[in-house]
Parts: sequence; C-alpha cells; structure tokens
Amino acid sequence: MAKRSGGGGARQPNKAPARTTGRAKASSRGRRRRSWLGRIVYGTVVLGLWGVIGLAGLIAYHASQLPPIDQLAVPKRPPNIAILASDGSLLANRGETGGRVVSIKELPPYLPRAFVAIEDRRFYQHFGVDPVGILRAIGQNLTRRGVAQGGSTLTQQLAKNLFLTQERTASRKIQEAILALWLEHKYTKDEILELYLNRVYFGAGAYGVEAAAQRYFGKPAKEVSLAQAAMLGGLVQAPSRLAPNRNLPAAQARAAQVLAAMQELGFAAPQDVKVALAQPAKPTNARGGGSANYVADLVMDVLDDYVGKFDTDITVQTTVDPVLQAAAEKVLTDELNAKGARFNVGQGALVSMRPDGAIRALIGGRDYAQSQFNRATTAKRQPGSSFKPFVYLAAVEHGATPDTVREDAPVRIGNWAPENYSHRYEGPVTLRTALAHSLNTVAVRLGQEVGPKTVVQTAQRLGITSPLQANGSIALGTSEVTLLEMVGAYGAFANGGTGVIPYVVTAVKSQGGKVLYKRSDNGLGRVIDANADGMMNAMMHEVFVSGTGKKADIPGWDLAGKSGTTQDYRDAWFIGFSGSLVTGVWLGNDDGELTKKVTGGNLPAEIWKSYMTQALKGQTPVPLPGLNRWRRQPETTASVASAAPPAPGGLLGQILGEPEAPAPRQSAPARRAQKDDRNFIEKLFGIGD
Repeated sequence: MAKRSGGGGARQPNKAPARTTGRAKASSRGRRRRSWLGRIVYGTVVLGLWGVIGLAGLIAYHASQLPPIDQLAVPKRPPNIAILASDGSLLANRGETGGRVVSIKELPPYLPRAFVAIEDRRFYQHFGVDPVGILRAIGQNLTRRGVAQGGSTLTQQLAKNLFLTQERTASRKIQEAILALWLEHKYTKDEILELYLNRVYFGAGAYGVEAAAQRYFGKPAKEVSLAQAAMLGGLVQAPSRLAPNRNLPAAQARAAQVLAAMQELGFAAPQDVKVALAQPAKPTNARGGGSANYVADLVMDVLDDYVGKFDTDITVQTTVDPVLQAAAEKVLTDELNAKGARFNVGQGALVSMRPDGAIRALIGGRDYAQSQFNRATTAKRQPGSSFKPFVYLAAVEHGATPDTVREDAPVRIGNWAPENYSHRYEGPVTLRTALAHSLNTVAVRLGQEVGPKTVVQTAQRLGITSPLQANGSIALGTSEVTLLEMVGAYGAFANGGTGVIPYVVTAVKSQGGKVLYKRSDNGLGRVIDANADGMMNAMMHEVFVSGTGKKADIPGWDLAGKSGTTQDYRDAWFIGFSGSLVTGVWLGNDDGELTKKVTGGNLPAEIWKSYMTQALKGQTPVPLPGLNRWRRQPETTASVASAAPPAPGGLLGQILGEPEAPAPRQSAPARRAQKDDRNFIEKLFGIGD
C-alpha cells in the first residue's frame, strides 16, 4: 500500500508539469500571434508615416517649383476686340480668345450649371480637390455606368488652364492640386466658375463661353437655350472631337448626357429637359463667319493707327451696315455661283460707301473660309476704262465741256495704236457720248492733250495712292489700283467735289466704356470745282442713259458711273453712284487667267444693280450734284449746246492748232451723236466696257 501510495505520490508531480507546459505553449503561440499582428500594425504605421513624409516632401518639392504663394496672381486674359456694325450688332471678334469676358450674373442659370453637372457635380462641396469624385469617376469608368466623369475638379481644370502646360504627368497633377487649393482659398466658388467659363477652350479658336456661343450659335452667351447650354457644357471634354460644326451627332449625344446629369442633380426641370432633347441644338452660321471677316481684317489693319497698346477688352464701332453687308455678299456669291463657271470667272469684290467715305459694305472675295485674301483692299488690278473719268476731268479742267466734240478715229502714239472695243470709229462725237460708249481713241486723245502727268495728278488728287505710270496708256487704265481706292475717288464726284478718305472705324472704347478714339470729320478738302463736277456727273450719267451701264439703271434714281474692261477680258469693273451711295464691283481671277468675255457692262453691272436696288430701296432719291445744269435734254441737244458757255480754245486749242468749235458748229455732230446713240449702243451693249 505504501508502495502504491508512494508510487501515486511519485506520479502526481509528473502530471502537473504537463499541464503547465500546455498552458505555456498556448501562451507562447498567443504571444507569437500578437507579435506578428503588432509587427504588421507597426509596419503599416511606419510605412504610412514615411508615406506621409514622402508625400509631403514631394508636394513641398513641386510647390517649390511654383512661384511663392504670396506672389501668385491669375494671369490676365488676352484682350478681345469686338468689332461692331453701325447698329451695334457684333460683326466679328478678333484677338486670341475670340470673345469678350462675361460675368456669371449675365448668364442664364442653366448655363454654368451644365458645366458643373457634367464636369464636377460636387463643385460646391469640395475644397479644390475631390477624393470622393475621383473614386466615383474611377468606379464609373471601370463599370461604364452613368455619365463618364473625369477625376479633375473644375478648380483643377482652371488651375491647369491658368498656370500649367497641357502635359499629362504626375508632377503636373501635383502642381495642379496645389494651385487648386490656392484658388479655392483666394476666390469664391462663383468667382472660380466665372474664371473657368471665360478661360476654357471650346475649339475652333474660341476661348470662353461667349466666344463659343458666338462661334457655334451666332448669339451671345446670355441668349443660349438650355439645349445649347448643354452642348457647350459637353464640348469642353474634347473640343476637337465634339465640335458641333464638325461632328454634330457626337455633340448632340454628349449634350443629351449633360441634360440627364442636370435633371438628376435638379439643375433642370424634367419638362425642360424633355423639350431640349426633342429639339437638340444645331450650329448656325455666325455673322462673323462670312464676309464680315473681311471687314474685321481691315479694322485690324488700321486699329494701330487709332489706339496704342491695350490690355483689356475693347469694342470697335464701324460704319458697316449689316443688312447691306449681307445683301452684298449674297448678290456677289449668287452671281458667281450661277455664272462663274460659264464665264470662267472665279473671284469678285464689292465696296460700297457713303459719299463721305464711310464704308457701308465690303466684300473681299467669294468665300472667306476658302481665301482670306482681301481683293477689295489689297489686290491691285488694272481698272481699264473705269479710270477714264480722271482723264475726262483733266480735260474739263482745261476747258472742255460734255458737248465738246472730238474725232473718234484711229490714233497712234509711237508704235502703239489703241483701238475701240468694237473696232469701229464713229467720227466726230461729243465727250458725253464718247465717255458713255467708252471710246478708247477719244480718251487717248484727251490724255495726250492734257498730258499723262496731268492725268496722274488728277487721279492722285482724288485719292488714288497706288503708283501710276505717266504714259500714253494711262488714259485706258493700265496702271494697277485697288477697288477701295477707285470707289473712294468716285466719292468726290458723288458729293460735289470734296475728296474723301475711305474709313471704317468711327470709335474705339475700352471695356469700361472709356472712349479711346473718336473719328472727327476730315478729308482731302475740295478737289473738284463744283461746275466741273456737274459736267462729269452729266457725262457719267449718260453711261446709264444710253451707254455701257444702261443695263444697271434703276428707275427713279439719277445715277452716274463707269464700266471698265481690261485687255483680253482679264478684269471687269463697274463703279457707279447715286447722290447717297457709291459702289464698285470687280470680277476676275486671282491668277490673272482670262475670263470668257466678262465685261464691265455685263456681270459686274448686274451685280451692281442687284445690290444697289436693295440698298436704295425705300429711300428718297438724292440728286447728283450739278447734274441738272448739264443733263442732256431728251428732245434735243441743241438747247444744251446753246445754253452751255462757249468753251475757250485754251490749252486744247493750242495742242490741236485750232480753237474749240463754237456752239452752233457743235450742234450738228451733237445731234448726229444723239441720233446714232440707240443703234450704236445696240451693237456694243452687253459686250462693251
């Protein structure tokens, strides 16, 4: 028993250590588990701290690459030049942005909301960088659900546009975030949104919502509809791909996404969205997209003469009438579209101005989008017979009258023997008839009588500034000039003899309304004696009565002017005027290729009449200065001849070797000229110049 007892006592101690060992092992395993968890937690904390330190260092480094915060400032927006028509409507914008700065208060509420809905729906909640928005964008882009959104906030996009390049790097994104935080600290949400709307790029050279509204819809931003606002809001994601004038289906699909987002956020009522979806926006031809750009180019050419350097938006008031500009563009393009191919004429230009030089319409070519070269102001072409009024004026100033007679017969100057267009010669004719029928031999004789230098000086006195060659052929318009010069020079005939300088700008104002320039009346002074001007108007009036411009006559109006056709039908001109408007038309080809018998008396005269009929519609006819005194009487020219003061022999008589014929001797050829007018013009009409 003792043995058992002892044996039992000996075994008891052996069991206890076994239990203790098990607990120790469990405790050891717990410690090891806790040790690993602790190590993971510890490592995570350490890594996190190092990550924060590294991120802080990275941010500090990239922040150091930026200007000091206290020196940061929003860069000035490049100034816009708004070019206005005479009625205050917008003709075109010029400058790097394409439109003026607008206040967010000017805009309909749904326009800025369209950008918030599609680009940054948490714009009013975040502090410049939106982690929630970034995660949402990642999730939506991965699952392809809902409206696709970018991770950048509007504030970040503005920071990029204002301060950074367009490169896509981690470095730029960090700087973008830093600058976004600064913008949020510096400006209110509405100020940030206004800056964004005025700086973001919309494609087609349009920076800012105003420029985009004008470019795509032909209206100011404050007038866009909900559908148009949605299209503009969707456009900024990819301006080149989504521009409505390039890819309308894509632009409308994107606009539908914007409208859905606006409805979801409560930015637009469901019924309004329904209407906008049923009537999606479409681009229109903005007024600045056509011929008005030729006017804008002219304005920019002369603007430096009126104002110095400027760093804010300005408005330029012009003399151009948008109704006349549109009419001129349509008439010219319609004529060329209908008859250009048949007559092999590809280009044209038109200038219309008041007799004081104020340009009312200016078309520099058939299609500005195809060619920006301004044929009205820059192209120099031979004017042909439209130059003859300067020759006749020189002769009048040396003693001739409309009823002075000259011989229409072959003439030779050295080896040059100019001929009439018809290759016919009518013998003794009055200057009135010779100019009306554009007889070359008479013009050349007059040019020789007064001298080529006198002809050149006469043209220059009236405003021709291009170099002119003082030779025998100057009488037939062989020196090159611009259409604008010619129309300006004819203005002196229309206004009674005062030389004019064509102008298009009347005033320039700053964004705040300060007047930077205002035109004062100026010109060249009197350049034609009133009596001489009356005689010239009487002779050029005959062009419409019985001459080469008869096709262009407008009933009820006294008109005067001259046609012109250059050698081999290269250029065709028609310049004419009423007492209130002077208009010139040129047709030809840029490369000098010959047309198929286009003369001043056919296509240009047709364009001139179509335009002037619209331009003068509803106006009270204005008499031409001095015309009534020298007008040819329908019943007889004898009364005119007898009423006219006898022309002195003067220089003309000395050159011819005999004095001017007295009035009784003039009456017979004058009557003959009158009798032959009808038959003569029948042969020339439509093909003469």
